[in-house]
Amino acid sequence: MRSFKEECVWQHQFATFEEAQQKITTWLRWYNEERPHQALEYRSPRQHRQEQALQVA
Repeated sequence: MRSFKEECVWQHQFATFEEAQQKITTWLRWYNEERPHQALEYRSPRQHRQEQALQVA
């Protein structure tokens, strides 16, 4: 929650609800798919899933 507030919400002054919704959706996708995570050895969740899929196959 802290990352969300600091990296997204507090960085923008949203003019409309639609603008807020669009920017927040974009940020959440980036955070959940592209951003390297410490718990995943600094890999993105997408990279982690791809590596897991290769190990299973």
